[in-house]
Amino acid sequence: MKRHTISSSSHFETDIGYSRAVVAGDWVLVSGTTGFDYATMTISDDVREQAAQCFKNIAAALAQAGASLDDVVRVNYILPDTPDFEACWPVLREYLGIARPAATMVCAGLLDPRMKIEIEVTAWKPRTE
Repeated sequence: MKRHTISSSSHFETDIGYSRAVVAGDWVLVSGTTGFDYATMTISDDVREQAAQCFKNIAAALAQAGASLDDVVRVNYILPDTPDFEACWPVLREYLGIARPAATMVCAGLLDPRMKIEIEVTAWKPRTE
């Protein structure tokens, strides 16, 4: 099974020691991803905007692996404030409405108090070779 890593060039990856995503055979495992815009290292105060940015960051990693959000089979949502989750539902539906993956939501603290949501996905992209 071939394995390679994908980086977003975020300083978090080198500071902490992880990869944005790992491709292992037909699987793409994307690390927990927050709503930071990695180009500017800014983050919105709005949980819905953060969720949308999470998916943009995730989509970029999946594209580097030859996959897309439509290939997501598992998603984990982590939010420090449970009431924020329902406000995100339209965004989640917009980005994962086709894939409709198995999902879990957990309430837990995040590394930076500005972070209102973190999203982790697993995608399955069978090789067509």
